[in-house]
Amino acid sequence: MNPAASIETRTGDDTGSRQFLVFSLGEEEYAIDILKVQEIRDYDHVTRISNAPDFIKGVANLRGVIVPIVDLRLRLGVESRFDAVTVTVVLNVAGRTVGAIVDSVSDVIELASAQIKPAPEFSGVIDAGHVTGLGTVRLGERERMLILLDIEKLMASANLGLVEQASLGDNP
Repeated sequence: MNPAASIETRTGDDTGSRQFLVFSLGEEEYAIDILKVQEIRDYDHVTRISNAPDFIKGVANLRGVIVPIVDLRLRLGVESRFDAVTVTVVLNVAGRTVGAIVDSVSDVIELASAQIKPAPEFSGVIDAGHVTGLGTVRLGERERMLILLDIEKLMASANLGLVEQASLGDNP
């Protein structure tokens, strides 16, 4: 997939399937709802904001809009590295534009509800409230497991604060 390409959004059919953008952070594959993705861009320099947490890399000017840029690798505890396939996924989260740095984007896949399993419970040891489930895709003999993220919950978490909790419909 061309990292600077725009994503064509399609809706799933009536069988309860949904489309997800698949990306890598370290050795793991993650997926987010394709309808939250505005575009995918090559990683470019950002302007650092003083006193921002390490995972907020700074801001970038995307066609006249100043957008906060979050390094999802650092946010999710994965070692951060930059190379030729590092990209910024531009997201529309709760009416706000936010950039998310990921190691690479692999594809857009459609998952039927039967392919999505609930997220495991971690009893408060790990904050996994932004993990909505695990998706499985078979590729011949190999099974590919994807960690499905609720990108709005992740961006609205208290320690990130890029999106107001009140702007999300399912939060009190």
